[in-house]
Amino acid sequence: MDFIDYYKLLELDKSASHADIKKAYRKLARKYHPDLNPNNKEAQLRFQQINEANEVLSDPEKRKKYDQYGKDWQHADAYEEAQKQQQASGGRTYTGGGFGGGQGSYSYSGNFDEDTFSDFFEEMFGSRARAHGSGRGHHFKGQDFNAELQLKLSDVYTSHKQTLSVNRKSIRLTIPAGVENGQTIKIKGHGGPGVQGGPKGDLYITFNIINNTKFKREKEHLFSQVDLDLYTALLGGEITVDTFNGKVKLKVKPETQTGTKVKLKGKGFPKYKKENQFGDLIITYNVKMPDNLSTREKELFKELQKLRS
Repeated sequence: MDFIDYYKLLELDKSASHADIKKAYRKLARKYHPDLNPNNKEAQLRFQQINEANEVLSDPEKRKKYDQYGKDWQHADAYEEAQKQQQASGGRTYTGGGFGGGQGSYSYSGNFDEDTFSDFFEEMFGSRARAHGSGRGHHFKGQDFNAELQLKLSDVYTSHKQTLSVNRKSIRLTIPAGVENGQTIKIKGHGGPGVQGGPKGDLYITFNIINNTKFKREKEHLFSQVDLDLYTALLGGEITVDTFNGKVKLKVKPETQTGTKVKLKGKGFPKYKKENQFGDLIITYNVKMPDNLSTREKELFKELQKLRS
């Protein structure tokens, strides 16, 4: 996996504050957002890399590992765990022949430069350790990756396939209808490589759902407000209202008040991973008063007022 300089990607130096990172991310994410760069694969890749950089640098723990271990930061947990186990077994330093034997020894004080640490890491966990018969050594799962996927509410009304680029690898996945804002799903085996024969890490995708509609969503239920003219509200009638996937006709009862709610069963949002099951659409009526009344209209309303008094 190619090393990506996250600081350079966000146009920052290593002394950048959390606020600096947040500001830089927002600026560049806006610049390279796919909606503003349609059919531009280079911009799409840059947008995904910017999200990846922000995911690491905006997390204090991940940033600390990235600053300390450089391109091998994803194996930091494995290294630190192995170090603890080695110290517990007698405090010996790590050796090139596996954990405890062979020629050449290394100790780690926390300030290797990137190339030196990479050589050390390979010696401790990689091909040279395997060549010395270290099958008895520990196996460590690879680093889990986290990514954010931004979608429109209209995108998740139906299940669809989408291709993501994570660390320059394309992953094609099916996004189920009804996925919610903030929901996280796990894609097994699409994280960082394992250490010393260990399994790959996993990819966790968190959805950021942007509501691009006039409907309010609460899980599988949708809510909307519909204006009624005064005369239809008083006398009743028939109106046409929008649902998420079309229009329907509704009968309005006479003397309908502002705030009256009507439930359209099954006209809401798909239920997550429940095929052909939908929530409800709740409509709230808002009675609109007429304006710019003519002289004659005012006279008629005054007559009505006298009849009601």
